[in-house]
Amino acid sequence: MKKSFALRVDVEVYEAIEKWAADEFRSTNGQIEWILSDALKRAKRQRRRPAGGDPAAPSDGQPSENPAKEHRLREQ
Repeated sequence: MKKSFALRVDVEVYEAIEKWAADEFRSTNGQIEWILSDALKRAKRQRRRPAGGDPAAPSDGQPSENPAKEHRLREQ
């Protein structure tokens, strides 16, 4: 599920993102989502989800921080 909200950015920042998005064949909104998601992953503020979307499954090859919880979630 996605949350909609208003975002105010400097005109020059917006134009730079718009150009970057065009270079990557993305919409401006899609580029902003990608930038934010990438920043969160790099800062280890968001777990990477595998293609199947199971948030309990580690996707980066690292051991789970909470194996018992991961097991319970997989059993559901």
